[in-house]
Amino acid sequence: MKFPRLTRRLPDWKNAALAILSAILLILAFPDFDFWFLAWVALVPLLWAIEREKESLVGSFVLGWLFGLVFFTGTCWWLTFAPITYAGFPWALAYFLLLCVTATVGIFPGLFAAILSFSLRRFGNIGIVAAPFIWISSELLRYWLTGNNWNTIGYSQALVGILNNWVPIGGTLLASFLVVAFNTALAFPLSVLIKADIDAKKLAVAITIPIALCVLLFWTSPYPRWVISDPTSDPGFARVVAIQPNVPMSGLQEKWQQLRQRHVQLAESALATINDHRSTSTTVIFPESPMNFMWEEDMEFQKFLRGFAAKNNVQVLFNSAEPDGQNNKYFNSAVLVGPDGREKAQYDKIYLLPFGESVPAPLQSIVPAFVGSFSYGKEYDLLPIGEAKAGVMICFESHFGELSREYVRNGADVIIEMTNDGYLGPTPVLRQHLANAVFRAVETNRPVIRATNVGITAYINERGEVLDAAEQYTEATRVWQVAKSDGSQTLYVRYGDWFAWLCSVVTIVLMIIGLRRRSHRSVPPA
Repeated sequence: MKFPRLTRRLPDWKNAALAILSAILLILAFPDFDFWFLAWVALVPLLWAIEREKESLVGSFVLGWLFGLVFFTGTCWWLTFAPITYAGFPWALAYFLLLCVTATVGIFPGLFAAILSFSLRRFGNIGIVAAPFIWISSELLRYWLTGNNWNTIGYSQALVGILNNWVPIGGTLLASFLVVAFNTALAFPLSVLIKADIDAKKLAVAITIPIALCVLLFWTSPYPRWVISDPTSDPGFARVVAIQPNVPMSGLQEKWQQLRQRHVQLAESALATINDHRSTSTTVIFPESPMNFMWEEDMEFQKFLRGFAAKNNVQVLFNSAEPDGQNNKYFNSAVLVGPDGREKAQYDKIYLLPFGESVPAPLQSIVPAFVGSFSYGKEYDLLPIGEAKAGVMICFESHFGELSREYVRNGADVIIEMTNDGYLGPTPVLRQHLANAVFRAVETNRPVIRATNVGITAYINERGEVLDAAEQYTEATRVWQVAKSDGSQTLYVRYGDWFAWLCSVVTIVLMIIGLRRRSHRSVPPA
């Protein structure tokens, strides 16, 4: 053996197999598999493997990293679709680059496993109680270091709504905590049973704890959340018409005028079904799309849109590339034009897609942005929708709870998401992205209106119910009412990720206590 010291530190193959099993079970809990209930047991094999490997911090880290590599690859493989389909990447290169990304992100569950292993060594079996706190700390760290927390475990429950009564308290990471806590409560008695360290009565008591927790969670959370309803019948102060135009990702040059006109035709067809649309403030929403409208610099487009707005007496909200004179770049913006053809408001996208819309400064001269190099917006501008105020999330921004939270703190009554997932194809990303929007609605107690290019256009109410959803990759229109909110703010809106930070404090305190225990034990007796 050429590397005996290294191989001695690697985990046992059986433990590695348990980590991979955990990853597969968790993959199945997410869209498009949607076996959401598996998330409640998926981490048990991983926790058991870490307990078996606890004498080696390196071995435990590798277990967590392997879990992360498999899980993130299995739930985010759709990242290869755009490079292969539109950039002509060989599939082998696209998947190699994907593995580079998922291997990097796998470091965070690796840190979870290493710290949990340390806890088990210092505190014995009871150390496993730290698992949900450490997990949330690692998720928070992943978010702050990478700017991304896609498919954190709590999102697996978004489309069924089991945890929607808890999300307004502590956000997505509180939902994740509850799922991990249940896994932990299952893993502990199973681990002790396998080692035969506990009698039957004590084991029965231990197993009762997670079952009781599960009953409590289900009892306090209305179910199900994916329902069909009619949000158009709700009283409101304004009306929105959401357009899903199904614009293709390529061949736009030849069909530009036709596709742009199709936006208008879809909108006017929807408006024709409303007898009193001129007596009520109506906003037509065009989604983010590959058509790249440019309001300020395209005079012909201004004339076209002004004609449509005046003819139908509507506001129009659309995605536009707007100039940033200071940096000689463009903003990825949402522009609102009134019935008089004048711009009423503009929001410049704050959270740009890494390597898609902006490249980190050290790499800008080396790596090109896939879509374009945009400037970062800075203002949380609200848009008037009748008597209500709306905050806008452009595509990837629906992933960021602090954005919708800031909107509501500033007085938003509704959140509008404009997105285009067409570059990623008919893949699980459509419903994974929808799950993000569901939690934004629940966290803020505000409805989220999704206007998408290829799907899933939908109205998500304050309880997280997905209403009036359009089919994927079809043309569709939806008409919904928008009302002013009562101005109330959830705990999450007021205090953000307070619970996740509390978990981080608990984790740090446990590590300090564990280190002190070690130092005390290393002092020889007098």
